[in-house]
Amino acid sequence: MRKFNQIIVFIWFVLTPLTGFSQDTLLLDFPKAVELGMKANLEYRIQENNLEILQKEKQVAMLSHLPSVGINSNVLSQSGQQFQQVEGEIVVTNVTNNIVSGGLNVNMPVFNAGRRILDTQSAKLAYEAGEKGLERAKQQVIFDVAQRYLQVLLDEELVRIARENLENQQEQLRQITGFVDAGIRTVSDLYNQQSEVARLESVLVDAEIQLENDRWALAEYLQLEAGVTARLEPVNPREGGSEFGSQPLNTLYEMAMANRQDFQQQQLLSNSFKKDMQAAKSMFYPRVSAFFNYNTFFTSLDERGFTEQLWRIYPQRTLGLSINIPIFSNWQTRLDVTRAKMALENQELQEQALDRRIFQDIQLAQQNYQAALKRRANTAVQVKAAEEAKVAVDERFRLGLSNFVDLATANQTLVAAKADQAQAIYTLFFQEVQMRFALGTLEIRPTENPATE
Repeated sequence: MRKFNQIIVFIWFVLTPLTGFSQDTLLLDFPKAVELGMKANLEYRIQENNLEILQKEKQVAMLSHLPSVGINSNVLSQSGQQFQQVEGEIVVTNVTNNIVSGGLNVNMPVFNAGRRILDTQSAKLAYEAGEKGLERAKQQVIFDVAQRYLQVLLDEELVRIARENLENQQEQLRQITGFVDAGIRTVSDLYNQQSEVARLESVLVDAEIQLENDRWALAEYLQLEAGVTARLEPVNPREGGSEFGSQPLNTLYEMAMANRQDFQQQQLLSNSFKKDMQAAKSMFYPRVSAFFNYNTFFTSLDERGFTEQLWRIYPQRTLGLSINIPIFSNWQTRLDVTRAKMALENQELQEQALDRRIFQDIQLAQQNYQAALKRRANTAVQVKAAEEAKVAVDERFRLGLSNFVDLATANQTLVAAKADQAQAIYTLFFQEVQMRFALGTLEIRPTENPATE
């Protein structure tokens, strides 16, 4: 498998000069990556579209308090028997009657058991819930981009460590070659070092392949165009501070309940569904509406002028109240109330489930954060000890007091310690991002790192 990976990378390096002219390099910092992620993320775009619908529903609910106004007009021609009143008698004639009619209708609900008010409150709450959902979707994008962004930076650091180690061992190979020529070391040491250099070349190849894979994963998430390679601006993982490591779990939980946008969204939706249920119940009560109708027409059977008929002869005005008392509606209102009640209960169940999940998220994030703090401290000691051991073994090897196995073991221990330290630093940085995401305080501003508030 290792030899196969080497072949793949060799082919990639050979073909890169041939295709390099079609590739562009995009310099990305973290805020820009988040911006691209929000444009490409399906869930975030859907939340944006849903919020626009909720905004229109809120506007419609507000405007429902105003009268509804409509204008109607008809133009028709009747041929055949026409009834006319002439000198107190009804005369039937066979003629063609051209008619133009028009009207203005105004309707205004006066009383509907508070349904309009409840619908307005429900729409407002639903819109606010949509805003909270969009904000949480943004935090999810920030979290996803941070995870991929930091992984690429970690891979770059591991590639740097692998390349630096390879260069050091190549220099070591040159020194051992000189020792063998001088008769200080045996040929077996030379062969062992050559094998070690070859192994480290494979390690570097594997690290570079992993880096390219993670770069591709980030580019795929950001939906970069084909042929575009992202070059990331580095971030500065904070070495000090344990802001969340010493906080009590209850304090973190209270912070999460106060800041989690998705929990606030569920609370708002519960209140909105409660208003919907109350609005459905209002259909059991009588409804009163006021109306005003203005109608007029023109007929060709009347010899008077068009304007005179429309505006002076035939106008009719109607002003009144309409009362609708529900007696039996085939249980349709009961069905609507039951649906609204079940929707409210389902929403309350989701709110309770999210409450429990938030506590679990905070507990797990705190444990991981504390573990990351300990690992960072341990790897710092590990690197320091490995560096001291490597210096001592190098000197003993130069003096011929230790063998190649000791030298190789010390070097591998140091490289592993440096890799562990790099992973520990970036893991702690990401755990802080995860903690802020669990708390609901994760956000990004220009020129800031992914973990800042």
